[in-house]
Amino acid sequence: MKYQSTIIQQLTQSSEVKQRMVSACVNDISKAAVVCNEAIKNGNKILLCGNGGSAGDAQHIATEFMGGLRDHNRKPFPAIALTTDTSFLTAWTNDTDFKSVFSRQVKALGQGEDVLIAITTSGNSANVINASKTAKQLGMKVIAFMGESSSELDKYSDVVINIPSKDTQRIQEAHITIGHIIVDIVEQDMSS
Repeated sequence: MKYQSTIIQQLTQSSEVKQRMVSACVNDISKAAVVCNEAIKNGNKILLCGNGGSAGDAQHIATEFMGGLRDHNRKPFPAIALTTDTSFLTAWTNDTDFKSVFSRQVKALGQGEDVLIAITTSGNSANVINASKTAKQLGMKVIAFMGESSSELDKYSDVVINIPSKDTQRIQEAHITIGHIIVDIVEQDMSS
């Protein structure tokens, strides 16, 4: 069949990254779940940001926190994807710059003990780094979802989850998996 070898190769590569995550990421995912769980238990909120596919991941994960991953009857957990206000995003970046688009929102919406989930495959997105700096200045906790390379974002993060891959699509697949795991843990803990 046409494309069969390509499909098998892609699925194999994806599963290999997830297998490497078992030894490379489990402790950090656990730490991130604890941070999110504590924030929700204490009445705080989770802000999320990222660019491109990572913006989509931010929105997806915020939706799962708000709507429910497995339990749609549970109370909603407050989560806001900073990537969704197109009027603000386009006005701010047109009138000022792109580097401060998320930090401006963190400054307005964040407060101490809230959580910022900063998603970037490269770890080098200036607007995500600036959002993390601002979050730390406000006393927020920062969880970074990144690829395997260290970056400046490490300095502004309480928990860094480095996916053991350099392939953007494999990193993004892993990021959404991690998001699902964290939401699932919080949801289970809050219902027990």
